[in-house]
Amino acid sequence: MKKFIKEIYPYIIVLIVVLLVKTYVMSPIQVNGDSMYATLKSGDIMLLNKLEYKFSEIERFDIVVINYDNKHLIKRVIGLPGETIEVKDGNLYINDILTEEYYLDPSTITKDFKLEGKIPEGYYFVMGDNREISLDSRALGVFSKNKIEGKAFFTLLPFDRFGSKK
Repeated sequence: MKKFIKEIYPYIIVLIVVLLVKTYVMSPIQVNGDSMYATLKSGDIMLLNKLEYKFSEIERFDIVVINYDNKHLIKRVIGLPGETIEVKDGNLYINDILTEEYYLDPSTITKDFKLEGKIPEGYYFVMGDNREISLDSRALGVFSKNKIEGKAFFTLLPFDRFGSKK
């Protein structure tokens, strides 16, 4: 019995380390739906960095995973605390300044929208890249930082989409 325990001990350590990494550091996440098309596609498997925002600030245009009613929403950060957001004639205005959205497919432009007031401190305004079908801050409101689980930054599968996403 002692020999058996000695033999499986390294495997138990590896298993514990893997579980800790998956729980607290990085884990795979699957894209479900087309709300982030054309940047992400339904079925893509990505890496979620859970530590990113413990050591750095959330930045505009980061792709993040949000915990919403125990579901994972993958969206893009558009508005930061203290900002105003408006979409007019398919163009994004942040604090009344036209902001280029390099990642959008021209076929996914959205209807006009205006956020009433400024984004509160500690909250973020997010939208999907496929604006016509995305369920995001336009309908759900802004999200607090503690609802943002981390940054989805790298597509693992399928291999033809392998790589960093911005």
